[in-house]
Amino acid sequence: MDLKLKGKCAVVTGGSKGVGLATVQALLAEGMRVVSGSRSATPELLATAAVPVLVDLAVPQGPAELVRRAVAELGGIDLLVNNVGIGDPAESVGKATSTLATLPDAAWEDTFNLVFYTALRTTRAALPSLVDRRGTVVNISSAGARLVSAGPFDYNVSKAALNALGKVIAEQYGPQGVRSVTVSPGPISTGVWTSPDGFIARLAQAQGLEHQAFAQQLMDTMGSSTGRITTPAEVARLVTFLASPINITGAEYLIDGGLIKNV
Repeated sequence: MDLKLKGKCAVVTGGSKGVGLATVQALLAEGMRVVSGSRSATPELLATAAVPVLVDLAVPQGPAELVRRAVAELGGIDLLVNNVGIGDPAESVGKATSTLATLPDAAWEDTFNLVFYTALRTTRAALPSLVDRRGTVVNISSAGARLVSAGPFDYNVSKAALNALGKVIAEQYGPQGVRSVTVSPGPISTGVWTSPDGFIARLAQAQGLEHQAFAQQLMDTMGSSTGRITTPAEVARLVTFLASPINITGAEYLIDGGLIKNV
């Protein structure tokens, strides 16, 4: 199936590992030229044909710098994938074990800065090129935006804000040919879940539990219909399909194994 992406240009934030890396690889396989923006470049990213731009997207000037360098490299942007949004695992454990009454403003600001403001600032910087090329924005959100009982609640709320941002982009820039789509995965087999130093492992340790048993317990409690975790490659395939020319905008696509069950 020809997705008609060959020769088009993409920017992926957080493209050095996990879903971001899988997305970089999938877009390259479709013949796209790709710039990846992240604080570091992993060996896996460097093994691809993507152009790594090392930049801290959590600082206000970072997203504009990424877009400037991407446009200089690619000539323009047809696709922006706002994927960055996973913070320090130790800090995430502290947030996950807090309550609304105990989580300080600074923690909320840190989460919103990483999850929401990086996407807002990167999109804003890329809009001139996206409008010029009638491009697409894909925001990587989370099923947690609809399931606030799971995961750090500040993260879930920030993802809900990201979902709303996607609809605003679609509404305001649809008449100029820009599409905006949201992809919301459930648990993904990245380091967050699988690494012995990742968020789930640290959360298990904080509760005196074994990592794998705790992870399985969480999956059972959440009650996905398929009973299995989603892979980064599966998320990347969905992103790639949505990046292709198709009359879909303002929509959210869950890829969570049936975790969210409401209509």
